[in-house]
Amino acid sequence: MTAGGSVRRVSRRLWSLVALPLISIVLALLVGAVVIIASQLVLPGRPFDLFLPLTAYAALLQGAVGSFDGIVDTAVSTTPLVLGGLSVALAFKAGLFNIGAQGQFLLGALGSVAMGVTVAASPSLVAIPLALIAGMLAGALWGFVPGLLKAVSGAHEVVVTIMLNYIAIAVVAGVVGGPLRQQGRPEAITPDVGNAALPMLIGNSGHAGILLALVAVGLVAWLLFRTTLGFEIRTVGANPDAARYAGMRPRFLMILTMSLAGALAGLAGAVVVLGVTHLMTPSFGTTVGFDSIAVALLGRTNPIGIVMAALLFGALRAGAPLMQIQAGIPPELIDVLQAMILLFLVANPVLQRALKLRGVKPGLEITETITKTSGEAVVH
Repeated sequence: MTAGGSVRRVSRRLWSLVALPLISIVLALLVGAVVIIASQLVLPGRPFDLFLPLTAYAALLQGAVGSFDGIVDTAVSTTPLVLGGLSVALAFKAGLFNIGAQGQFLLGALGSVAMGVTVAASPSLVAIPLALIAGMLAGALWGFVPGLLKAVSGAHEVVVTIMLNYIAIAVVAGVVGGPLRQQGRPEAITPDVGNAALPMLIGNSGHAGILLALVAVGLVAWLLFRTTLGFEIRTVGANPDAARYAGMRPRFLMILTMSLAGALAGLAGAVVVLGVTHLMTPSFGTTVGFDSIAVALLGRTNPIGIVMAALLFGALRAGAPLMQIQAGIPPELIDVLQAMILLFLVANPVLQRALKLRGVKPGLEITETITKTSGEAVVH
């Protein structure tokens, strides 16, 4: 094969992988532009500007990567999304739909702040690892529960993890407002984690959690594609019956995979607490857990793809404040964009037919994954 033929082959392969995600992003931006234009029609007294979407998107881009501080903010916003996306993707590889990344994130944050407060006066070399491990263990526990119920009773992990998300919110509120509440403060708030806080590597906000996320990407990629355990996880996700026939243990692998997924989401929560907030309130929470689902889908559950998708979503979050200042567009537009990206990803068969895309690899089908993970698909 000639060099030119090899280049064309690689180009076609690359296009087949990125076509649908790119088209989904472009369509989401177009929908966002329509929303921006329509919003001007319902706001009396505001001059109509047909090019307001361009102004808003330019400000969004400038806020995300237009300055050193913007780039750092984008990296910080991307970090928990990478870890959360890996959590959702790892479960997908085993045929499991982990909707519980939000709850695992919250429990990881709670575990890390509890340990961080306990060892706040200890040397950083001791305090930081203990706080991170505590966060991962708390998240792993919150992933272990739906994995165990799925393997033992066939309980659908989607239903179980959704319920656990709400339980996690109540647990955080109860613990932060009770045992962990800082004495002498009128409001419910935990003490500072002290020496358990992650060191700053870049500027005033670029914490070491950014490196932890990159390390996690390498470890998950190595686990999935270079180890026997990873092969077994992917086999169970593809065909549980074939995996059982080959001597694998689908039940054990379900429990282990959900626990590992929970640990990754818990690490995301720990990184946010130890690297950004350094404390928690009863209402502590972000959209990281739910955004992670879109990140995993947009990245096609591939660790490298997840990094790219997380960078996009992190840039959107980091650039939203400047967009609001310069264009007057509220940051909630970012939620609309992310929701539309997810919608177009799910509707990829429709896009393929409508746009007559050939040679394009279909995206991950949520409905197929849910069906595969339903109670009657549990192997014995």
